[in-house]
Amino acid sequence: MKCRITVIKGDGIGPEIVAEAQKVLDKIALKFGHVMEYTDILMGGASIDACGVPLTEEAIETAKAADAVLMGSIGGNTSTSPWYKLAPNLRPEAGLLRLRKELNLFANLRPAYLYEELAKACPLKEEISSQGFDMLIMRELTGGLYFGERKTVTENGITKAIDTLTYSEEEIRRIAIKGFDVARKRKKKVTSVDKANVLDSSRLWRKIVEEVAKDYPDVALEHMLVDNCAMQLVKDPAQFDVILTENMFGDILSDEASMVTGSIGMLSSASLNDTKFGLYEPSHGSAPDIAGMDIANPIATILSAAMMLRYSFDLDREADAIEAAVKQVLQENFRTGDIMSEGCTKVGCSQMGTLIADRI
Repeated sequence: MKCRITVIKGDGIGPEIVAEAQKVLDKIALKFGHVMEYTDILMGGASIDACGVPLTEEAIETAKAADAVLMGSIGGNTSTSPWYKLAPNLRPEAGLLRLRKELNLFANLRPAYLYEELAKACPLKEEISSQGFDMLIMRELTGGLYFGERKTVTENGITKAIDTLTYSEEEIRRIAIKGFDVARKRKKKVTSVDKANVLDSSRLWRKIVEEVAKDYPDVALEHMLVDNCAMQLVKDPAQFDVILTENMFGDILSDEASMVTGSIGMLSSASLNDTKFGLYEPSHGSAPDIAGMDIANPIATILSAAMMLRYSFDLDREADAIEAAVKQVLQENFRTGDIMSEGCTKVGCSQMGTLIADRI
């Protein structure tokens, strides 16, 4: 199979971690007889520096012509980078928001899995971490507060900022269907997270999710308020299978879930539209303070590449091979600095990628 992949290396550690994911994909291609065809585009700070905008029209068209997009991390230090002195629509993250919208990437999948080998890195109490957990946060990605109308006005000498949270029943229904479809292939449980005791948008969310649930009698549904969910993620993460939620709540909860795994450097993600097309990226940021030092953890990006093979190319056997190689390297006690523990061998970004590729 020929896999046409648009690559966004991004900013900070992005180029380093993407290089290791490509190293692993190239090994997959060699072993299983595929062709990986890469086309690079710029986005984020790199695009601002080169083109004056965080995402060009040409880059969008190149992404649309591919089968999938593999991305590193974008952005920089918000307090020191000149990118953040620009207007909001010209900052690095504006490029990502636009790309998501242009590609209709409405479903964000973020797995949070605690490897047995990393249990000691989990910040939770041992009686909690010892139970393990394997959850997936299904986040609506192109609606809600982040895409609603916004403005800052001055009235009677007082400055006021307004952000609008809007969801239609169609937007809610399509992400709910994705959530139940994924749950049907996992442990058959959906926890729908909202703030229905306060927000009209959440009350509509709950109503539509309940309607969709009728088509999935084999999948259990529960509702949970977002503040309770935040608490339950650290109290008893093993209770969750698929967490289904709107854009802002999903953004916050997925970062919380990532940290209870021991390191955000382990967390992959996929953003899908209503076809096989998807954008795949690590859940973490660009970490500009360690860029170029060969100490970043590439595993999240490598696991994102595995998700790409699984969801965009239906190459389950190849995805399994990557995930098994990651687990084997961890069993052999190789660690990057963020997941290092006593008795293990510390390796850099490039060496970690090579170790994983060698075990495929």
